[in-house]
Amino acid sequence: MGYRLIADAAMLLHFGFLCYVALGGFLAWRRPHALWPHAAVCAYSLGIIDFQWHCPLTGIEDWARLQAGLQGLPPSGFIDHYLTGVVYPERFLTEVQFAVGVVVALSWLGALLLAVLRRRASREQDEGTGSR
Repeated sequence: MGYRLIADAAMLLHFGFLCYVALGGFLAWRRPHALWPHAAVCAYSLGIIDFQWHCPLTGIEDWARLQAGLQGLPPSGFIDHYLTGVVYPERFLTEVQFAVGVVVALSWLGALLLAVLRRRASREQDEGTGSR
């Protein structure tokens, strides 16, 4: 039972990680410093996709599933097992990856725009209080 809990926890962390990759840039709209950790996570995710880097959560879940007597993850990994062909048709994998990239880019552009607007408002406020 313990290994099953480890496998389930790794699966949930993995889903959380994927949600953070797709949507974490929007956190920077309220907390500008959140952009840097999100950029690092996105870079690592690109490495997993483009360079076939190993994801430790996949390894942990696969190991725990095997220890619990369950079927391990397929060699293609977590996304193919839980998402591709389940949440979206396999033929749309490239489009889904592109859409996630667009969402990330839009979240970063929004964060940049808000940072510029905040800086401008702060400068205007400083100029207004300095002239009194």
